[in-house]
Amino acid sequence: MYAVPLADNAELRPLEPWQAAEFLAHIDRARANTDPWIPWASRSTDLESARAVLQGYADRQATDSGRIFGIWLDGTLVGGVMFVHFDAKAGVCEIGVWSEKAGEGRGLVSAAVRHLIDYALVERGLHRVEWWSSTRNERSRAVAQRMGMHLDGVLREYFPHNGIRHDKEVWSLLAHEWRPGGGSAPGAAAGEPKGV
Repeated sequence: MYAVPLADNAELRPLEPWQAAEFLAHIDRARANTDPWIPWASRSTDLESARAVLQGYADRQATDSGRIFGIWLDGTLVGGVMFVHFDAKAGVCEIGVWSEKAGEGRGLVSAAVRHLIDYALVERGLHRVEWWSSTRNERSRAVAQRMGMHLDGVLREYFPHNGIRHDKEVWSLLAHEWRPGGGSAPGAAAGEPKGV
């Protein structure tokens, strides 16, 4: 087991099926904050379903196609980051995040995302990191912008969730736009759709 420090009192660690009870307690605290954006939050309602979510990511980890990590603050799980998909052959991955209120406003999600971007683009040599989020999710958009990502476009009414069709923003960051250790390369402008 390993932990990556995010702050003096916070760390990033793998989130695994044996931690389903802790994950479920966290999702119960985070549900109002998370459920509007992440479909598995609404499916993690008991120990069995929470374990199934974590097992799904463990299975993806075994095939090098995804992974999930938790963010612990003062020993309590308060959020996390994940490779929603990871395709080393194509050189593309998607990063996603979530947090309960106790984990917000501390820079923990941004610090964790920087670690995942470094891993994908620097250590594994991928070419492109993607970030997909609802156009209604302003906090998610802010993280993409802080990472120096580019808004590639919007997929209108792309997915239904909780009876509402959401538009999806697709953001991206290319390897040559990233400075290892945590920032966009000089001259990389973020936030505007390409071609505009």
